[in-house]
Amino acid sequence: MPSVGRKFLLAGRGGLNLTHAEPRDTFIERFGPKAGDVADVLGAFGGPEVRAWAKGLGIDTFVGTSGRVFPVDMKSAPLLRAWLHRLRHPMSGRAVQFHQRHVWRGWNDDGELRFDTPHGAQSFAAQATVLALGGASWPRLGSDGSWVDVLTRSGVAVAPLRPSNCGFDVSGGWTEHFMHRAAGQPLKSISFQVLSPANDVVDDPTGRSEKNHVLFSRKGECVVTETGLEGSVVYAASRLIREQVDTHGKAEVRLDLLPDWSTERVAAAVTAPRGSRSLSSHLKGRLTLDGVKLGLLYEQLGADRMHNPQLLSEAIKSLPVTLVRPRPLGEAISTAGGVCFDALDKGCMLTALAGVFCAGEMLDWEAPTGGYLLTACLAQGHWVGRAVCAYLGPAGQRVG
Repeated sequence: MPSVGRKFLLAGRGGLNLTHAEPRDTFIERFGPKAGDVADVLGAFGGPEVRAWAKGLGIDTFVGTSGRVFPVDMKSAPLLRAWLHRLRHPMSGRAVQFHQRHVWRGWNDDGELRFDTPHGAQSFAAQATVLALGGASWPRLGSDGSWVDVLTRSGVAVAPLRPSNCGFDVSGGWTEHFMHRAAGQPLKSISFQVLSPANDVVDDPTGRSEKNHVLFSRKGECVVTETGLEGSVVYAASRLIREQVDTHGKAEVRLDLLPDWSTERVAAAVTAPRGSRSLSSHLKGRLTLDGVKLGLLYEQLGADRMHNPQLLSEAIKSLPVTLVRPRPLGEAISTAGGVCFDALDKGCMLTALAGVFCAGEMLDWEAPTGGYLLTACLAQGHWVGRAVCAYLGPAGQRVG
């Protein structure tokens, strides 16, 4: 690309969430099945170290009410400018040279790095190479996943790239009426649950039966899109939803539209006399349900069932929505999959390619939004930098 750090700048569009202030062990748990693969890296450079690094660049940070950490001015550009200035004008050592509009194409027969450049094809011999090529989300910013074919041809194991922290489509799509009225509208103050498939046989007083278990539950908000749902609580459950879709072809979720109301209170309000008022007016007056929440109830229940007080009460507290596919990779915030950890040594050097190291989102890990993504990328850069120094030796040059 013609400039550096485009996705970093995008990450700060709504306020740069650099890291999270929660305890290190809890922080590492957010990486799910890959927590063990990133534990040492995050143990060496986690949230406190990221904040100290930013402070060293002249950027003060603060902890928000949710525990997320932001620059005081909430912007990414000042941090990026300070970072690039340090790299170009270091207090000691050699300056970093940036070469824009260069596309890496792998290696030539002599083992040299090949690039397409504004001046034609060029090659470069390196004693150590760090690949930090990103995943494949937001490809217009530069990371398009084209490196996958290059590395697989070189014998490197790469898990397929998948969308992470992404939206999902609903089964059958929305009706035209609801889509045009609700797309882009937030569902605020809800509880979002992901259920297991109804294939767990349990003992029931009336006999053995199948039961859904709650696999994920969180209060927050999401957004209705033209095809389904996206937003913070959906992103937080995206790995689980994606795995359910992969395994069962769908994921069953439930929305509690009034999580601070008890089931009994909702039922009492629904069944209260409404006189000459319409059902919509009644629900707005008694339960503060209107707008997109009310529209979603009509969308999922239909007009006839909306007038069944029991079904309506149950739906307000547990509205079923079936999700059937993630949105395309290019729309996702981040990427799952990538270079398998089994293909790396402890320093993140490829075992199949001596002197070639990998870091960041191109590795096979994923995490929710909340500062985890940026921290892990920074931490792996720090980890790999030290590993390269060890690989090259004290003189900075590989011998033998």
